[in-house]
Amino acid sequence: MDATFWQAGRKRLPNVWAWPCFQLPRSLAAFIVAVILADLAVIALSIAKLTVHDHDLLVFGLLLACNVTTVELTRRASEPEGTAVKDVHAIWELPVIVLLPPLYVLLMPIVRLALTQWRVRHAPVYRRVFSAAAIGISYGCAFLVFRALVFLVLDSSRAPADHFGAWIGVVAAAAVTQWCVNQALILTAVKMTAPESSVREMLFGGESLHNDVTELCVAVLATLAIAMSLFTVVIALPLVTVLQRSSRHAQLLKDARADSKTGLLNAATWERESTAEIARAVRTRSPLALALLDIDKFKGINDTYGHLVGDQVIKEIARTLNSELRDYDLAGRFGGEEFSLLLPQTRAVDAFRIAERVRATIAGLIIIAAGSSGGERVHVTVSIGVAALDSGDRREYTELMAAADAALYRAKAGGRDQVQMISTTRGLSAVSSIPRAVNGAGGPAADTFSVFRPPASRAVSS
Repeated sequence: MDATFWQAGRKRLPNVWAWPCFQLPRSLAAFIVAVILADLAVIALSIAKLTVHDHDLLVFGLLLACNVTTVELTRRASEPEGTAVKDVHAIWELPVIVLLPPLYVLLMPIVRLALTQWRVRHAPVYRRVFSAAAIGISYGCAFLVFRALVFLVLDSSRAPADHFGAWIGVVAAAAVTQWCVNQALILTAVKMTAPESSVREMLFGGESLHNDVTELCVAVLATLAIAMSLFTVVIALPLVTVLQRSSRHAQLLKDARADSKTGLLNAATWERESTAEIARAVRTRSPLALALLDIDKFKGINDTYGHLVGDQVIKEIARTLNSELRDYDLAGRFGGEEFSLLLPQTRAVDAFRIAERVRATIAGLIIIAAGSSGGERVHVTVSIGVAALDSGDRREYTELMAAADAALYRAKAGGRDQVQMISTTRGLSAVSSIPRAVNGAGGPAADTFSVFRPPASRAVSS
């Protein structure tokens, strides 16, 4: 009976060793533990030196209430799938660094991240604890920099308004210190997790740096105002909520332009931008090419392997397009399994080569459909129709699309897994690329030219 009792008890206990934190690489786990222990040590030291004052508790309570309000607004403004808006917590936490003893600023991120875990979205607990520790250490460094600069530069007996410029500079130096230390700790953990990740992209990509600079500037101004009068917290709160909402603007614009499944331009955005680009090419007499790409027998992939594998195929092709195309090319998802490409400043021969490279890369993709036998490779091919707008040609978007569509039809009718091209300066002449799997030769067939009329309807199955 005793053995049965202990076995039942062990089943009820959580399997601690199955927690995500114990599945991390040893070096990463050691780094995380070191950061957390360092933060705990600083907290213990701050507790030992703390002298409690009613005014400090009042200031901390007001700033904490504002921080909690910001977390709640983040939850209300989050997307349905749980993607939160940009936070602005530094605006409430920087004043704590400047105005209060260090213990308060060390406790602020702990309370905030615990509330975020509970109210906004769940994340592995070790990540929340590490983030709180990293932020706490960065705040401690900012506190030391602020106190050192106040001692060296400012007269602490005078009010901030008496040396406005110097005081702002000191607070800004503390804010920059906090940002740098926090980014260094977080990015170190990210690089240890994914060495291939780009630090430059994470720090300076898109709107990230702009948002961080804006947040720090507002935090400096809010700190100055709160130092002069605690009543300004009431005025600052609605302004901060407006800033929090406006920081969502860039993400909303991106979401409106992008296809949700692939991240490529959606059909409406691609058509709008391509129309403008084609008009520019006609006006400046520049070469340009347009291509339509269609997955061969995509319905068969969905029917054989399921729609999840079909989605995986679409995403892999989107990644291939992003890697194979140039920065100024436009790639969009034009339909369910059809993609559209615009190649500015591209002659007909170069457009053909780009399309052929894309086709060959996709044909070589290794996509595994899970199964009872350990998985089966899904062979994916695409047909591509290209229409080239040579220098001096004056075709419009609809004409170029019709030519690319006709070339795609010809590629489908010719056996699929190939590129067909129409150069508008040759009327309806087409260039074809037949891969070795089709013609049986040791490589792609030589370019062939033939004259044909675009079909009235696309009767060939995908």
